[in-house]
This record gives sequence, C-alpha cells and structure tokens, in this order.
Amino acid sequence: MAGFRSLARQVRDPGCDLALRRYSLRKCLERFAPYGHRATWDHLCRRHGFGPEDREPDPARLVAALDELEEARAVWLAYEEKFAARRRREKHDGLRRPGWFDDWHRRTWGGNGVARCDDPSTHPTMPLAEALRRLISALEAGPRATCPVCAGDAIIWRQDLLNEPWFGPVCTDCGVVVPQPVLTPEALAAAKRRMLLRPRKELASVA
Repeated sequence: MAGFRSLARQVRDPGCDLALRRYSLRKCLERFAPYGHRATWDHLCRRHGFGPEDREPDPARLVAALDELEEARAVWLAYEEKFAARRRREKHDGLRRPGWFDDWHRRTWGGNGVARCDDPSTHPTMPLAEALRRLISALEAGPRATCPVCAGDAIIWRQDLLNEPWFGPVCTDCGVVVPQPVLTPEALAAAKRRMLLRPRKELASVA
C-alpha cells in the first residue's frame, strides 16, 4: 500500500495520467484527513476551484491542494512528536494510565479526523494548517468556553454523529466536532442544554 509521500509524488508527476494524479490526491486523504475524508476533500475542492467529481481538473489546482494538505500534515506530525515525547516522560515517571485527553488523541493518531466535521459540506474555510495550529494551541492552553478553531460559542451537544466519537459537542459555526478536553465543564453543560432546547424538527433535519 502506497504511503502519503509516494502518493504525493504521483500527484506532482506531470508524466502521470491526470486521472491517476487526481486519484492519488484522493488516496492521500486515507493517510491524512483532518476534517475526515469527505469533508477534507470537499474543503480542498472548494478552496482550489475544482469539482468533487471532476475527472480532469487543472493539474496546477491539484498541486495547490496537495501543498495545502502537506503543510497541514507537517503541523500535525510536529505536534504528534511532542505528544509522544511527553508520554514517554510520563511513563518514565510512572504515569502509565492514559487520561481522557490521551484517549481522544489515540483515536486521531495520524491526523485522521483530528478536527472532524460530521457534515462533509460544513467545515472551516481557513487553510487546513491554520485550523490545526488553532486546535493545537487550544489543546496546549487548557479548557475554554469557545470553539478552538473558529472561536465561536454556538456549540451544541450531538448524540447522532456518523463517526467515532458517536456523540459530543459540535460547533454549529464551522462544523468541527470539538474535542471535549478543550472545553470547560460549564461549556459542555451549556452545549447539552442547547440540545434539549433545540426544536425536534431542527434536530431531525440535521440528522
């Protein structure tokens, strides 16, 4: 199975068939997709001006999309190196049992779904790397009351998510499923209250 770097070389190779270059970019998202596969693909298509089903997109647009994806991947891999070093120090000091935050990190190892968007058509509009930098800053700064990516406060608890985690707080402004460790207990409680107050009809339409 080809790795991310091998696939990236195919995307950039002008000697490859255009359909293969597009396919290789799509396959890159099986290795790294911060918003989830479908939402990350939708994001790249919108930002770089080619259609999700376009079989012959402009090669320059494909490469630009890859550049954005690679920059974001570099940001996340650097964070994972720091995270792994911290866990090694903790284990050396006798802290073997991972906490809630580490459990969340385990599900996102490699960067897949680290800022998952349950609705593939609703995701942050900023570059992927910027979204991840904001998320990482929030992870390192401690709990807060707003979305770590867009700073919005319209967060609602959802119990019908399509991917793991199957429930949790979702920012209705940018679509990100917010990692619970970055929200204060008060913010989580407020998100659950909003769920109870939300009209049943609206809940059905979201699902």
